[in-house]
Amino acid sequence: MNWIPAPDITRKIHALVKNLDFVYVDAKRVICFRSSGSVSRARARIWSLPRIWQLALKIEAHYVIEVLAERFDDLSDDDQTRVLIHELMHIPKTFSGSLVPHHGRFHSINHRTVETLFRQYQQKK
Repeated sequence: MNWIPAPDITRKIHALVKNLDFVYVDAKRVICFRSSGSVSRARARIWSLPRIWQLALKIEAHYVIEVLAERFDDLSDDDQTRVLIHELMHIPKTFSGSLVPHHGRFHSINHRTVETLFRQYQQKK
């Protein structure tokens, strides 16, 4: 598998954070990569830096958003935006280095919520 920095995705993440209600996300600490060679069915993934690693390395929480070129790059611009919104929704409001699951007691990342945020973004863009 190969990973390369994805400045185009970084720009999209910065625009989403700025235009949507992701005020708790420090976009400078969300690093974006494009990977190739994966056999995963995912279009994108988010990686966290758990608290133990933050303490060990003496750094603040960071997140990595990885887009899988084989499944992401052929999507329309709108669908790419939806995927990135979905990944941002995995970041908790505490920006602690943990991740929000798809379903849980307090959060639910679902198609309806992503679509609502996508429409808000389209109006503000």
